[in-house]
Amino acid sequence: MKSVVSVQGICKSYGKVQALKELGFSVAPGELYGIIGPDGAGKTTLFRILTTLLLADAGRAEVLGLDVVKDYRAIRNRIGYMPGKFSLYQDLTVEENLHFFATVFNTTIEANYYLVEDIYKQLEPFKKRRAGKLSGGMKQKLALSCALIHKPEVLFLDEPTTGVDPVSRKEFWGMLLKLKQQGISIIVSTPYMDEATLCDRIALMQGGAFLQVDTPQAIVDRYPCTLWSVRSGQMHRLLGDLKACVGVESSFSFGTAFHVTLGNQTSPDELRAHLVALGHNAVEVEPIQPTVEDCFMLLSKNH
Repeated sequence: MKSVVSVQGICKSYGKVQALKELGFSVAPGELYGIIGPDGAGKTTLFRILTTLLLADAGRAEVLGLDVVKDYRAIRNRIGYMPGKFSLYQDLTVEENLHFFATVFNTTIEANYYLVEDIYKQLEPFKKRRAGKLSGGMKQKLALSCALIHKPEVLFLDEPTTGVDPVSRKEFWGMLLKLKQQGISIIVSTPYMDEATLCDRIALMQGGAFLQVDTPQAIVDRYPCTLWSVRSGQMHRLLGDLKACVGVESSFSFGTAFHVTLGNQTSPDELRAHLVALGHNAVEVEPIQPTVEDCFMLLSKNH
């Protein structure tokens, strides 16, 4: 089956800063593909190249079998793009924005209403409100509706849930899973590691390069060592003491605990005894299952 997105050796630099480093990957039809990484990883640059808004310095990219440089007009008619920054007309109402985008693509709201119905129903009470006056979650829903109204075959969403509340994030991902069921291929970028588990496959990205590409579960299963959760009654100085410990290979803050990996010569009992000797009490060292974020932190450290 032919890929809906195919990238080979894409490079892009801004002056001396190399934003993308010979990236190569493909996205299958109907796939929900996540590109996961922090700010500055190169996600937006990649999306702008794939949506024909930016030229790469080198390499080749195709969307729906069309070249992003030669066939940019045809690609723009067949994809939907939701940039990270809200980019609709803030002085137009909700209704006017949706009508405008339908008109641009020579269609009508009625023709493809079924695609946006679930989303637009939540917007309908505010359809006469100017877009600039909407909340973050409502702006997000309007932007997605406008990206869908011409029935795209591939949907590009660049950090769509950044800056919105947890409830809106959950609702938004529920919408994406429904769209996937309708056969739309979706490529989404996010800095939120917890959203990675909702994707079919993910690419962990840092510094313009992919660190690993696979299903979320396969990436977690590949974690190479035992991961330990460490707590003590002196959490304010625990991380510093962990980083200074010779037997600790990595230590990162995760919520109410620190996630730690140990060298082959150090046991959890030895770590516990070491921390007690440093004046820590109520020390807990327990094995835990790694998350995608743990995998990312380890890959970043090695990278």
